[in-house]
Amino acid sequence: MKVAVAGCCHGALDKMYETLRLLEQRHGHALPDLLLCAGDFQAVRNAADLRCMAVPAKYRLLGGFARYYSGEKKAPVLTIFIGGNHEASNHLQELPYGGWVAPNIYYLGYAGVVKYRGVRIGGLSGIFKSHDYRKGHFECPPYNQQTLRSVYHVRSVEVFKLKQLKQPMDVFMSHDWPRSIYHYGNKQSLLKRKAFFRQEVESNTLGSPAASELLQHLKPKYWFSAHLHVKFAALMQHQANGSGQEPKATKFLALDKCLPHRDFLQIIDIEHDPSAPDCLEYDAEWIAVLKATNSLVNVSPNFWNMPENNGLHAKWDYSVTEDDIKEVLEEANQDLQIPHNFSATVARYDAEKSQQELQPVHRINPQTTEFCARFGLVDINDRIQQLKEELSKHKDEEEDEVDSTGSAEEPSDYSTDVSGLSSSVNPDEIILDDSSSDEDLDSHSEDPSSDHPSSISTAFSDARIMPDSMTVSPSETADLANEDELEKLSDGNQTDKQSLVEKSLKRISGKNEDGDTGTKRIKRRNQAIYASKDDDDDDDVE
Repeated sequence: MKVAVAGCCHGALDKMYETLRLLEQRHGHALPDLLLCAGDFQAVRNAADLRCMAVPAKYRLLGGFARYYSGEKKAPVLTIFIGGNHEASNHLQELPYGGWVAPNIYYLGYAGVVKYRGVRIGGLSGIFKSHDYRKGHFECPPYNQQTLRSVYHVRSVEVFKLKQLKQPMDVFMSHDWPRSIYHYGNKQSLLKRKAFFRQEVESNTLGSPAASELLQHLKPKYWFSAHLHVKFAALMQHQANGSGQEPKATKFLALDKCLPHRDFLQIIDIEHDPSAPDCLEYDAEWIAVLKATNSLVNVSPNFWNMPENNGLHAKWDYSVTEDDIKEVLEEANQDLQIPHNFSATVARYDAEKSQQELQPVHRINPQTTEFCARFGLVDINDRIQQLKEELSKHKDEEEDEVDSTGSAEEPSDYSTDVSGLSSSVNPDEIILDDSSSDEDLDSHSEDPSSDHPSSISTAFSDARIMPDSMTVSPSETADLANEDELEKLSDGNQTDKQSLVEKSLKRISGKNEDGDTGTKRIKRRNQAIYASKDDDDDDDVE
């Protein structure tokens, strides 16, 4: 079947669908069977959603999605997407296990796997940041300055769930690239078009180590990403797991964002099962894994570790058996078709009425309630609500005690800090210390020689520094030998001819050795994008 793959959408749904219709008119082909979007979808419904999107004020635009949400328009192609780092996070958070955000437009959730015409499609939403990776999903609107960004950061529990899967994966999507994937494509062409990636590529810090782990484990036939706003293809040959088995290969493709004259869309032919249902279905193994890992649901902002075989956990293997999968099918009466149960949960946008006063509210979506009830799962948002109410009640009791006694001599052992859950801040005041606008990723397509230490060689060394989790080795002639294969995915990468823009300076308050405050520090754009340190200062570009 024909599958269209798109990079960052940024709310330009109309443009994507118009492009597909234009291809239909020019080449006489029917519309593709499926459209996949690798993040930054921006399912913005109204003004309240705009306040939950981590972008500068000038980028808070409604976009075209509101008309699809209201029913004024309907997607002409079944669309499946994952979340990125520029999203209406309050909307997507309503659907942690996935669901319909509009008729014919399906979100995969924090992590998810579905089937369409027998093709198994998985995805991981968000981007990797080490300082939030081991936390639970504790955020809820209205967000404060920290949770506005942490809400879309990948969590280890989702990666852990995906790593329990054993059955073959056809397609997988992540917003940021798997770390090291650039070693399996034409690095020279990539660095020629995006020269500011050089330092991260040389130090092997560009991309997500979590996605790299999943790439090694899942070994899908196709992997699609976005985020870095450049088209790039790679072919990764995996090692065979056992004797007599053919080694698997993954075709990787990253695409640009939806703008004129940019490589943001690709049509790919993917083999499917002609006898499979022509509808979107839940994946039986994934449902079984969700049931097996249901006890791992965590809504705490504290760090915690996934179960490992290290003597500290009684159970560490949450993979499922064939009997577990059969049990899921039996409970579902052999019918895993995803119901078309979309329902609007907020006021539909009305251009004639002012919506400036709309405030983001933490909601529990009926789709999630139905899904959790059907498969016996914990509703993450319901758990957050319960914790929030308990903390609020306890805080009120403490305040009453202080009012009646005049003082609270013995501090309570119960944490009353709910800053991670909500905060009464001005919703228009969004400070993005660790998040940049889209122009930050697009305004540096030149060779920023002054932005890198002079010690870095201008001629990129071909030495490959693989992470410990990456056991496979690329061909020494990957840039040349695989050129024919890559050509099928990337129809001739075009060099970005973007002008040099002035580098941004960011004033950061702090103290020097003498105790003086207000020192200035120059922050280097696009460096240490995926910093391994737990330091917000390193989150300069997302």
